[in-house]
Amino acid sequence: MSVEAVGTTRRGRGARRAVRQKRDVAMLPALKRGIPLTEPMSAEQVEKIDAASLSILEDVGVVFRDPIALEDWTRAGADVRGETVHLDRGLVRELIKSIPSSFTYHARNPANNLPFGNDHSIFVPMTGAPYLRDLDDVRRNPTLEDLANFHKLSHMLPAIHSSAHHIVEPYDHPISQRHLRITYSSMKYSDKTFMGMTTSPKNAEDVMDMCAILFGKEFMMQNPVVTGNCNGNSPLVWDETMLGAMRAFAKYNQPILCSPFVLGGANTPAGVAPTVAQLNAEALSGLAYTQVVQKGTPAIYGHYLSTVSMKSGAPMAGTPEISLMNMMIGQMARFYDVPWRTSNTLGGAKTFDAQAGYESASTMMAVLMSGANYIWHSAGWNEAGMHCSMAKFVVDAEQCAMGHRMVSGIKWDDFDEALQAVRDVGPGGHYLGHPHTLENFQQAFFMPEMFDNNSIEQWQADGAVEINERALQRVRDLLNEYEEPKLDPGVNEALLDYIARREREIPAADALNQDY
Repeated sequence: MSVEAVGTTRRGRGARRAVRQKRDVAMLPALKRGIPLTEPMSAEQVEKIDAASLSILEDVGVVFRDPIALEDWTRAGADVRGETVHLDRGLVRELIKSIPSSFTYHARNPANNLPFGNDHSIFVPMTGAPYLRDLDDVRRNPTLEDLANFHKLSHMLPAIHSSAHHIVEPYDHPISQRHLRITYSSMKYSDKTFMGMTTSPKNAEDVMDMCAILFGKEFMMQNPVVTGNCNGNSPLVWDETMLGAMRAFAKYNQPILCSPFVLGGANTPAGVAPTVAQLNAEALSGLAYTQVVQKGTPAIYGHYLSTVSMKSGAPMAGTPEISLMNMMIGQMARFYDVPWRTSNTLGGAKTFDAQAGYESASTMMAVLMSGANYIWHSAGWNEAGMHCSMAKFVVDAEQCAMGHRMVSGIKWDDFDEALQAVRDVGPGGHYLGHPHTLENFQQAFFMPEMFDNNSIEQWQADGAVEINERALQRVRDLLNEYEEPKLDPGVNEALLDYIARREREIPAADALNQDY
């Protein structure tokens, strides 16, 4: 081989090595399902749940603790008795027909727009943790800086499709004004889609105003840019705070998760099928109300689903019943032709230990096989949601990437080329140096970065580092490498001016802003 050829070969190898070593932070596309769904119910059983749920809505009714909602329901033709709304099945079916089965989420970076619904799904990190486990693996109260770091990680982890909102609660800012800083952090440190605070109707209105600054009001009215979550109070209650926030989002045509908060056996019957029947009734009542407020507004069949330990009363995750209920709820959402949300990587472990891994893996597998569209709480969840773990955040994100690969299905694009490699290598050979292997090894099999698959001797020689410390080092590396996707200067100034004005108008207080 000539000197020139050797030099070219070395440069080629060096270029390939550089590509392998450069961290790829480009967001994965929305997960497009390429494998069959797991559906444990027959068509007759789906109809049985539907009939039971509609009977609950007609005979038992749902409490709407909100005078505006009661007036809305009266105008819509529901049977309103005090605060209890009895919903005719025909009215419910007619209302939910106008919910879009799919749409596109628009991010401030158009490259991060996401098709959503039907066979498209997205991964969203956990939110709402009052504590975090930090880079020193210490459990403590979070700050705005901690929240920003989680938004930065969300921006850099390819399988995470959203920066969410208050991944952790920033305790260094007044509760009454916190939603403003949380929303700005979501917008500033990531150019992916995000969630909007629904902690009060006024807060939700502020979020809509900030989104209008970022995207333009006219654009928002035509395009989903943010997601609001509204939790129902099981059994069968919607409160004024959630309904007011729901209206704020619906009036801007922004997607709303209608999410009963289910603790199976505590606020539902002690059984899988009856729990799903009640949850389904609650979700339908919320979905129907979004269409009373604004026909055609995107709405998502939601739920937070846990079962309760009859020994301690504590919520449990990763149990077989939760997996079955996720599969059943997926069937019900598809029966009504609406997208649906579930929770991912849940668990009650107090540290990032084997329990955390088992519970999260069990939950994720069921969620993926159920065909959920909005896969929330996909990174960081631990201690029943009481803390977000920085270490677990990055490992969960890699698990989501693995799930993305699996659910995308079998790749056939190089099948004939690979079969030719069999002819080239023949009996007793190996494929390690074959051109097809060199060309495809990075795409052929997922190679986890967070799992150590070396021999124990190599692992010991490398310092015997376990996964928690490896993950914390990965977090440090990511934050050191982070490059902010800068907001347009004019938009940034307008957002900061809006926040400053609202912080002057809203008294700093340790209570939600309900009045200003």
